[in-house]
Amino acid sequence: MALVKNRRRERGVDYWPGFVDALSTLLLAIMFLLTVFVLAQFLLSREITGRDEVLNRLNSQIAELTELLALEKGNAQDLEDTLANLQSSLASSESERSRLQALLDQGAGTSDAANARIGQLTQDLNEEQQVSARAMSQIELLNQQIAALRAQIGAVEQALQASEAKDQASQAQIADLGRRLNVALAQRVQELNRYRSDFFGRLREILSDRENIRIVGDRFVFQSEVLFPVGGSELDEAGRAEMAKLAEALLDLAKEIPAEINWVLRVDGHTDNAPLSGTGRYRDNWELSSARATSVVKYLIEQGVPANRLVAAGFGEFQPIAEGDATEARNQNRRIELKLTER
Repeated sequence: MALVKNRRRERGVDYWPGFVDALSTLLLAIMFLLTVFVLAQFLLSREITGRDEVLNRLNSQIAELTELLALEKGNAQDLEDTLANLQSSLASSESERSRLQALLDQGAGTSDAANARIGQLTQDLNEEQQVSARAMSQIELLNQQIAALRAQIGAVEQALQASEAKDQASQAQIADLGRRLNVALAQRVQELNRYRSDFFGRLREILSDRENIRIVGDRFVFQSEVLFPVGGSELDEAGRAEMAKLAEALLDLAKEIPAEINWVLRVDGHTDNAPLSGTGRYRDNWELSSARATSVVKYLIEQGVPANRLVAAGFGEFQPIAEGDATEARNQNRRIELKLTER
């Protein structure tokens, strides 16, 4: 049989080198996209970090300018109140001087006292006018400072708007890179699914569609009776023979799967819902299912399958595929499931 297959292969065209070249090119493209994404992620993260620092600094400056503006407004209000008081005092002084001047003109009272009072009032009026002039100059200076502060606030707002626009552009770039990465990952998942289909197809050919061995969803299911004695966890002769075929198919497939795909074969042990007595080797179905899965994994390792490509898990009776306590349901639930998946 093998000689016939070899003769057929000699007559046919060898497509394998072309397939390897195409697969290598695809993997290089995927690695290039991942490298570009990581580099862009790093650059964008650094740029966003710098933008956040600039935004924090600008917000701090705005807070300081706002406080300074409020303080200057308070000072301006105080000066305006002082100016109003001075103007009121000036009006009172002018009224008093007018009254005294009128008394002097009428010859009432002592002229010397009136002249002295007028001189004093005039001096007070001059002093108040000087104070008023200084207050006006301070108000003008405060108005200039307020205008400058408003100009600074406008510049800061423009800088914030520019920074927000830049941030939106960066977010758009990140979203685009994420979309590309998702496409690349989806392609890798599809590739692993193709290898899983090839693996199941080879197992069908090797195991010749036996009644107690079947495919359920994305898992290859062995009934426990095919591999183990009743209540035991060590593979019997028939079970070792079946697992040897499985190991051979798995080793052939491992040669074809690219190293970049981090695949594993998960071996899941399941039992029925009949409780154990607790006096035997295993206390419960958890231990029995885990021991059976571990036994399969160890035998595959003995057959040359790399240990880092195998995972053993025990589920006890808690993941049934058939409900009920009938004998047929329990027979279906006592099983070993194999799933080719990505770590």
